[in-house]
Amino acid sequence: MSSEVPPWLQEQLARYDQLQQSLQAILTQKQQVEAELAEIEKALEELRKAPSDVTVYKFAGTIMLKADRESLLKELEEKRELANTRIMVLKKQEDRIRSNLQELQNKINEAIKSRQGAS
Repeated sequence: MSSEVPPWLQEQLARYDQLQQSLQAILTQKQQVEAELAEIEKALEELRKAPSDVTVYKFAGTIMLKADRESLLKELEEKRELANTRIMVLKKQEDRIRSNLQELQNKINEAIKSRQGAS
């Protein structure tokens, strides 16, 4: 039996590695967006607890600016909605890649089994 891996199997293994890297990148992005969402939720919670006449500020780059409470609430709600949408999209991508990885894993396993059976 030749211990050389056929080119088509090498391609499948390379594709598997690439999919794993893509999955890792998506998981990292999802984790970052989830952290951002948690910050937004906390800010909304604190802003809602504060009296309506309280002075509020927001960061604009490296400075803080006085802001209108209601417009800040609206801005945070929009950011929360956007973060939730991004998480849903990333979750769908994650699911699709996991499915592709499983299919590819099965193909690779079958190829290895058939090669071992042929020897």
